[in-house]
Formats: sequence, structure tokens, C-alpha cells
Amino acid sequence: MAAESMASAPIALPVLPLDDEVVLPGMVVPLDLSDNDVRAAVEAAQAAARGGTGKPRVLLVPRVDGTYAGTGVLGTVEQVGRLSDGDPGALIRARGRVRIGAGTTGPGGALWVEGTVVEEVLPDPVPGSVTELVKEYKALATSWLRKRGAWQVVDRVQQIEGVGALADNSGYSPFLTVEQKLALLETADPVARLKLATAQLREHLAEQDVAETIAKDVQEGVDKQQREFLLRRQLEAVRKELRELNGESEADETDDYRARVEAADLPEKVREAALKEVEKLERSSDQSPEGSWIRTWLDTVLELPWNERTEDRYDILGAKAVLDAEHAGLEDVKERITEYLAVRKRRAERGLGVVGGRRGGAVLALVGPPGVGKTSLGESVAHAMGRKFVRVALGGVRDEAEIRGHRRTYVGALPGRIVRAIKEAGSMNPVVLLDEIDKVGSDFRGDPAAALLEVLDPAQNHTFRDHYLEVELDLSDVVFLATANVLEAIPEALLDRMELVRLDGYTEDEKVVIARDHLLPRQLERAGLAEGEIVLEESALRKLAGEYTREAGVRTLERSIARLLRKVAAQHELGERELPATLGEGDLRGLIGRPHHVPESAQDPAERRTSVPGVATGLAVTGAGGDVLFVEASLADPETGAAGLTLTGQLGDVMKESAQIALSFLRSHGAELELPVTGLKDRGVHIHFPAGAVPKDGPSAGITMTTALASLLSGRQVRTDVAMTGEVSLTGRVLPIGGLKQKLLAAHRAGITTVVIPKRNEADLDDVPAEILQKLEVHPVTDVRQVLEIALTPAELAVSAAA
Repeated sequence: MAAESMASAPIALPVLPLDDEVVLPGMVVPLDLSDNDVRAAVEAAQAAARGGTGKPRVLLVPRVDGTYAGTGVLGTVEQVGRLSDGDPGALIRARGRVRIGAGTTGPGGALWVEGTVVEEVLPDPVPGSVTELVKEYKALATSWLRKRGAWQVVDRVQQIEGVGALADNSGYSPFLTVEQKLALLETADPVARLKLATAQLREHLAEQDVAETIAKDVQEGVDKQQREFLLRRQLEAVRKELRELNGESEADETDDYRARVEAADLPEKVREAALKEVEKLERSSDQSPEGSWIRTWLDTVLELPWNERTEDRYDILGAKAVLDAEHAGLEDVKERITEYLAVRKRRAERGLGVVGGRRGGAVLALVGPPGVGKTSLGESVAHAMGRKFVRVALGGVRDEAEIRGHRRTYVGALPGRIVRAIKEAGSMNPVVLLDEIDKVGSDFRGDPAAALLEVLDPAQNHTFRDHYLEVELDLSDVVFLATANVLEAIPEALLDRMELVRLDGYTEDEKVVIARDHLLPRQLERAGLAEGEIVLEESALRKLAGEYTREAGVRTLERSIARLLRKVAAQHELGERELPATLGEGDLRGLIGRPHHVPESAQDPAERRTSVPGVATGLAVTGAGGDVLFVEASLADPETGAAGLTLTGQLGDVMKESAQIALSFLRSHGAELELPVTGLKDRGVHIHFPAGAVPKDGPSAGITMTTALASLLSGRQVRTDVAMTGEVSLTGRVLPIGGLKQKLLAAHRAGITTVVIPKRNEADLDDVPAEILQKLEVHPVTDVRQVLEIALTPAELAVSAAA
């Protein structure tokens, strides 16, 4: 059963407006009489009550934004006097709700209105739901009051019995807004009003719980920071005491970056960038992660040798002597370094050291097979020039950031390898060896070879920017030496920025000199032998270089010498050999076994590969230098019906096309060459390249395949001492090829004495050492017919051999 509200007879009351404030029945409030409206209402009420027995009555009406509410509160003036601050005031007790009616007249200057007092009546007995609501409100109010420590108010709230009075008691709650209090005032039903008050109190307690949780978390964080701050201060104090005990001064600390930057000899733009970072560091807190990034960056910048340079050694003859003493052969490289030093000396004498912001650096690409001394040559160049030497290994590098550095925002960011090389060298003009530049790869992290374009461009590298440093670094005075085994693996744009110097391998005489002057002394020391305890005769070294090893470089030769010395050292320790000892050519077999690379010319004629028709000797270039390449041809039995051309030996497309061209040429010119080519229509032709596991490609085996097929058809053998290289055309022209020097060196190593080359490659003979040309009979040719005349044995010899 719902509660009922009844209205009594209208009464006239002076209006006491409350600006942005709401008073609920049951509340006692002090009001300031300094306000004209308040004073006028109280005086009017006193004048109306004068002569009567009751207390002066006023109508308390909320006025929100200048608008009066429709419901007010009947209040009695309990006392008029002074407030706590000394101002005149009145104490008013709110009695009950009044519905405001029309205006009327009355004494005094106040506004008078007619109103009807609303009386609340609850059903008897009170429903159980209302009783539970009363208990819930009292429990919530008690919880809130206990949190505020208002224990004396708890008992007063518990003693309130009326439903409406309990709801109106929320008027004392400081957390309620004017709108919420106004809603309570205008709700006449006491049960509905208590439900509203309960909901408001419950919502506030939930917000308070969340606020307390946040405040607790914030306080814990603040407490942690305060503890950390105090501990750091204590740590600094302990360090200070330790420094004083050890006699160290404050200047030993490296934290004063501003003083270090100002004292350092930095370029102007670098100094400005460093000072900006110092300002950021000074503004950041000790706990900020940015502080550690800035310190690391500043340390890197301050450690770089911005204005440190070594003086070049301009003794041209002395530099050439150093290069000659440390490396045999390699005349092209020595000549290029000598030219560089001579030009740099003349520029320095004429005051042209820096032109257009750039200095006179150099970028050389040393390309050649393994073991020819490309890497060690870089150290010799630095020694000859009097510069610092740094080696940067690029083999297998796949991340562009390895060259240009990481952005500082990344965790563990570092400058690139070029900047680290400059830092390691301690000067701005070192010799930097970019080792194995052809082994650089690329993946989703970028292409390091593309990042090297700016580094190795003499027109750009004076303003090189590393992603980590983000300041310009002058690399124009650095001598860059790049090494590679395969020229084709270097990107064309990168190769265009470098000066190419080829190292095509050593002659046998050069290998003997290198073994005698460099390899043998080094291996004697590693084997624990004194100089002179083991002497290798020149004939032994020559046989090691010629028959035990077959390579463009000297690595396998050095391993053979090391193995030989270990054998002799072990025999001495076992008491089987006395030292010192001299080893000759005849001692090699007993110590390290038989030779592995016996020249064809030294074999029995019946065991040579070219002892039967259809086999020719070609020349090729591999990643390990030049090498000989045999071509074998055979004809299938006409009864098998296997016509056509069969190619084996893991050949590339270009080499397959060369075989087709050779066969087509012989078919069309067979009569002219007196070859029985009529049977080729019904018989299959098979061309095979031994060492089938090795991929082969290129056009330079064209005349070799033509010669093998011509030998097969004519029955004439190919001369054992002849090797050839050259591309063939359909008309029989011999076209030029590449790598002639490496091929001639390989022919010499294999015991070949006669070499057939294209006429248009004749100019390349200038690069071949003179001692090699003296031992080779070189025939430049323009037509396949000339090749066949030189390579094939005479017809009468072929007939006798067949018999």
C-alpha cells in the first residue's frame, strides 16, 4: 500500500530565496542576513508574528539560475544574532514541504506567496519492503559516516524512525549536487524519496571505492618513486664518500656531459647537435629511459675522432719498397697505390688537400680468386701509407642497418659498421677493408649493398649520414679497399663507384718466391722450429706449387708446407730424423705422399685424355681462378636410332646453345672441312663435360666443342699440349671471351704449352706476366678452320695411331 500525502489549508508566507542551495525538511541551517532578500524575508516574518505566540515563519524556496522551484520548505526562525564570523545571521529550522501557489501581499519588502503544506501519511502497518529499504539506507549511511570518522552522527541516523525524515536527512550529504537535492525536495512520496536517496548514496559509495583504489595505486607508485629517489641519493652519497676516501675528485665523474662537449674538439654542426642532446638530458629525470639513450649517443659522438688524422707517408720509394717486401707480384695494385700517394703528395704541396669540401680518398675493388692475398694486401697498403687499418667483414651481412646504423628509438640501437670502423681506427683517414663485398645478401630488412652506395661514392661520402648519429660524417679521406671473389655478384651500381683492380692469381715462379720469403718462415714459427732447422730447396717448393697444389692463390700451398714441417718435427721427436735437415724434391713423396696434379704432358701417352679422338682441352674461369676443362664427344650406333644431340655435365643454357652452334657449323661446312658428316643425320651425338657435379656455363667453350666433334668425325686426335678458349659463331668466326689472364695461368699450371685464343683478345696478353708468355705458344685466331689446323694431329699420324 503506497504512502499518502495530504494538503492542508493555504497559508501566506514571505519567500526566502536560496541561490543554488536546497534545504530539506528537518534540517537546521544558519543564513546570512547581509543578503537583502534573506533579511527582507526574516523581517517580514518577524513583523507578521509580532504580537502572536508562534515563531516567525518563512518559505525557503530554491532559486536555480534565477528560476524558483515549484516546491519550497516551511521554516521557522529559531534565533537571530551573530554568526561565527561576526556577521548578522538567523538560525532557521525547516519544518515541512509547501506547494507554492499564487503571490499575495504582506508587510515588509519581501515577496509573499500562498502555499499549501504537504503532510505525509504512511500506511499502518508499514510494508516489509519499506522496512528493508530503511535498513539498507541506514547501513549505507553508517558505512559512509564511518569512513569519514563521524561516529557521533551514526547514532542519530540510527534513531530516525520516519521514512520521509530518513530520506530528508540526505540533505546534509555534501556529495549531493543541487539537482539531486532538488529531486528529493520535489518527491512528495516518502517511500519514493527514500528509494531515490538510497540510490544516490549507493552510487556515491561505488564511486568512492573506485577513487580509493586509484588513489591507493597512485600512492603506491609515488611511494616507490620516493623510495627509489632516496636510495639513489644514498647511493650517490656513498659513492662520494668512497671517492673522498680514495682521494678522487669530482672531476673523475663522466656525468658532466656539457663540460665534455664544450671541451671536445667537435665540428660546429656536431657541437650544436650534441648541446641540444645535453639540454634534453638535463631536462629528463634519472628514471627516464630516454636519458640512457642520450648518454649512449653522447658517448659515441665524443669517442669519434672528428679531427684526428694520421700524417700520410709521402716517401713514395719507401712505400713501394714496403709493398714489394710484403707481397710478391700484384703489380697492378702496387702501381695504383703508388699513383695515389704521388698525386696526394703533389696536392698537399700545392695546398689542394681539400677541394669542394672533399679530400682525396680512394675506393678500390680488388677482385680475384681465393688465396691471392686480397685481405692481407689491405694491411700492407695501410703500412705503406702510414695509416691505421680496420677490417670490416661483410660476408653474410643481410641487414641494411649493419651499414647505416639503427634509429635511436630501437632497443639496443648501434651505429653502423662504417662508423664503428672509424671509431676503432681512432682517425678520420684510415684504410678500411670491406672484406667479401660480393657475399652481401638482402632480405626483408633491406639491401646492405644499396646502403654502401653512398659510402663508396667519392662525390657523396663527405656528407655521409649514419641513422644512429644523424650528423654528417666526412668519409672522403678514407681509403676504401673492397675485396671480392666473383665480379658478377657485385651490383652494377656499386661496382661503378669503385676502381676495379683484378688479381688473377700467381705464376709458379711467384708462388715459389712467396713460399720461400713468406709462407715458410711463418710456418716454421707455428711448428715450433727455428729458422734454418728445416731448409726446403727451390725444386721442392716448385714441385709443391706445381704438382701437389693447383690453385690461383697460395692457401693450399701453405697448408702443404705446414703439413710437411709437422711431419719432419714429429720424426725428430720420435728420433727418426736429425735436425737441421734439408728437404729436396725427392723427399716429398715419403713425407706427404704422391702428387695429386700431374700435368697431362707428364703422363704416359696412352693414359692421356686426348689419346683418343673426340676429346679436346678447353680453358675456363671458376670462382677459384682459372682451370682446364675437358670436352668429350661420341657418336651413337645408327642401329639404336637415338638421333639428336645429348649434353651432360650440368651445363647452363649458354653452353648448350654453344654445342648446338658447333654441331650446326660442322653439318653445314663438313664437306669443306673434309669431314664425314653425312652420318650425323642418323646417329646421335653426345657431348660430355667431366666433373658433372660442377655447374658450368658460358660461351667460351664453343671452339673446344667444335674441335672435339671434328676430332671425332675425322678420327684425328687433339694435340695433348694444346688448350683453347673462344666463342664460335654459325659461320665459324671465333669471338672474344673474358678472363684470358686467369685461363693462361691455368694452362701453364696444367703443363700446356700451346694455347689458342680469339684474335680480338690479343690486347689482353699485355696483362699476362712476361715469364708465362715466354713458356706458352699463343695462337690468336679468327676462324675455326685455323683452330682445327693447329689443334688436330696430322692425318697420317691419325691413321697410324688407329692402326
